[in-house]
Amino acid sequence: MTRRTLLLAALAPAQSPPITRIEVFPLAYPVTGYFKFFTKPERPAIFVKVTCEDGTIGWGQSVPIPTWSYETLESATHTLRNYLAPVLIGKSPTDLPAAHALMNKAISPSFSTGMPIAKCGIDLALHDIAGKLAKQSLPALWNRKPIPRITLSWTVNVKTIAEAEALMQDGRKQGYRHFNIKVAPDPKFDLELAKTVRRFAPDCFLWADANGGYDLDTALAVIPKLRDAGVNVLEQPVPPNHLTGLIALRKQGALPILLDEGLVNVRDLEEFHKLGCLDGAAMKPARTAGLLDARRQVEYLERNKLMFLGSGLTDPDISLAASLILYGAYGLKYPAALNGLQFLAGSFLKTPFTLQDGALTVPTGHGLGVEVDETKVRNASHA
Repeated sequence: MTRRTLLLAALAPAQSPPITRIEVFPLAYPVTGYFKFFTKPERPAIFVKVTCEDGTIGWGQSVPIPTWSYETLESATHTLRNYLAPVLIGKSPTDLPAAHALMNKAISPSFSTGMPIAKCGIDLALHDIAGKLAKQSLPALWNRKPIPRITLSWTVNVKTIAEAEALMQDGRKQGYRHFNIKVAPDPKFDLELAKTVRRFAPDCFLWADANGGYDLDTALAVIPKLRDAGVNVLEQPVPPNHLTGLIALRKQGALPILLDEGLVNVRDLEEFHKLGCLDGAAMKPARTAGLLDARRQVEYLERNKLMFLGSGLTDPDISLAASLILYGAYGLKYPAALNGLQFLAGSFLKTPFTLQDGALTVPTGHGLGVEVDETKVRNASHA
C-alpha cells in the first residue's frame, strides 16, 4: 500500500453500522408556571430512539410548540414515523449531511427547511450515535474545547407589573443574576417591565424578546425607549417575513436587533445578513433541525462578527443537553435563555440536570452525554 493510499484511508470515515430501527415516543412534561406559549398545563415533547445494527443507540428529542411554530405533537410524531424514519433505515448514522438530504427530500422545504423541529429529533439521535461510536464528546468530535458551564437567564413573563418582582425574587433565590423579558404588543407595559427589571438587577444582562409582536411604527417608537430603560438587546421585534421593517429597525440603530423565528437554515441567516436585517441571532438547535445546521449558523455568526446568543424552546432533557453542548463548544459569552428548568417539572434522564448558582454544566460524556431512562419514557408515552 502506497503512502498516498494510507493517507486517504486514514482520512476516510470508519464504516458505521447501519440504522436498523427508529422509535418515536410522544409524551408531555408538566408545566409549573405561566408562560405565554403554553395554553395547557403540559409541554409536549417527542423522544426519538435510533438503533444501529451493532446495538449502538442514540437518543434525540423534538420539542414542538404550536403557539410558537406550525409543528404540533401530532404532526411531528406522524412525520417522524411515516416520512423521516423510513428513509433512514439501512443508512449510515454518522453521515449527517446525507441524513439531512434524505429527510429534506422526504419533507421538502417551503420558505425554508420543512418540519425542522421534527427533524431535530433525528439529528440529535444521530449526533449521539456519532459521539458514542467515536467514544468522544461532541465538542471533542468537532475539535472544540468547550467552556464548562453555561450561565442562564431567568425569564420574566408576567401579566401584571406587580407580579414581576416576586418572580425575579424566585429567580434570584435559585442563583439567577440575569433576566430576559417577553414584550409586545403593549409598549407602555413593556417599558414599565424593563424599568422594573433594571431597578431590581442593575448589573444584569437584560434581553427583551418580542416574538415578532410589534408592528413597525410601534417598534420604531418603543425601541429607543427600551434602550433608555436598560434593555441590552431586542429579539425579533417584528415578524420574520417583514424584511423592510427589520432593515428599518437595524438602520435606526437604537438596539442590537437579533433574529430568531426566521433563521431555520444557514442560508436564511446569510440572506438576512446580506439584506441588513440583523445584528445577530438567538440560536436554538430545535429550530434549526438540529446541531448540524446550528453549528453552521454559529460559525457564520463568528466569521461575520455578529452577536451569538443562546436561547431555546423551553427545552427539557435531551434538547437541553444539545443546546448546552452547542453553546459550550462555541464559548457562549452571554447568559442563555434556556428556561426548561424554570417552567417544567420532571425528567426522563437517569441523572437530571441540576442548577448550580444560576448555571448548568455542559455534558462531557460520549455523544450527548446524558443517559435516558427508557422505561420511564415508554411508560409515559402516549402511543
